[in-house]
Amino acid sequence: MKNLVRAFAPATVANAVSGFDVLGFALQEPGDTVIAKPSEIPGIQIAPLQDSYRNLPTDPRLNTAGVAVQALLDSQNLSVGVDLVIIKGVPIVGGMGSSASSAVAAVVAVNDLFELGISTLDLLPFILESEKAATGVPHADNAAPSLLGGFTLIHSLNPIDVISLPTPESFCCAIVHPDLHIKTKDAREILPKSVSLSTATKQMGHIASFVSGLYTEDMEIIRRSFIDEIAEPHRSKLIPGYDAVKSAAISLGALGCGISGSGPSMFALCANQELAQKAGEAMVGAFHAVGLMSELFISKISSQGARLL
Repeated sequence: MKNLVRAFAPATVANAVSGFDVLGFALQEPGDTVIAKPSEIPGIQIAPLQDSYRNLPTDPRLNTAGVAVQALLDSQNLSVGVDLVIIKGVPIVGGMGSSASSAVAAVVAVNDLFELGISTLDLLPFILESEKAATGVPHADNAAPSLLGGFTLIHSLNPIDVISLPTPESFCCAIVHPDLHIKTKDAREILPKSVSLSTATKQMGHIASFVSGLYTEDMEIIRRSFIDEIAEPHRSKLIPGYDAVKSAAISLGALGCGISGSGPSMFALCANQELAQKAGEAMVGAFHAVGLMSELFISKISSQGARLL
């Protein structure tokens, strides 16, 4: 057992437009850091969070980091005490995987703290428990890329089968987080319970083409695969200025633009950092035109994912 461990887990973009619930990618920044220390007091103690995150729960049964760590400890039949300090960098209720990044960092830290030796991918089920607690659905399109890095494809959750996809090195992402709150549960409830065969067929074509584009680094294939037939036609109604923001990014050279996760953040995937900066600034301007202030993040795609500090 160690005295103290720090771990970092990055924010993510889930769905990546055409890959609803099965595709996501990790950013280099922002991210969450968790500090874990052993404690003589049994159970999980979470320190009060700071600044704009101070209202997040510290009850480990309600905090995603606490839920994930408890699932990890239960799997090892460990009755120990652990203190967690969560330093948030990922905006909450923003569609950037905030709940997942805290859980990922916490599980990675505690795994190392108690020298459990669990492999990185085998930590994923514990994080999924926290995602289920947060949203009602154990989706992995935030958790897997935050844990593993890069683009990840969720082939199956039972059994867990996650595929790491290639990422063109020059890729850069602009994410714009407007001053707007959309809860993941609300964003899921707006979706239809079923889709037509023709819609499903189109969606399969889009994601297959997108994955092909990543392997071949064919920017034109990636560009024309940035279409969502399932979620965005419905979720876009929750975001004022959606069409204008998307048009602004694409007009300045983005490969594609869409909703990050369940929103309200929107992202533009670009071939390089210069294009991402221009597209991001245009997106901020489009949100401002409909009366929404927003925060801009520019980040390369993180190939590393969660890591010890």
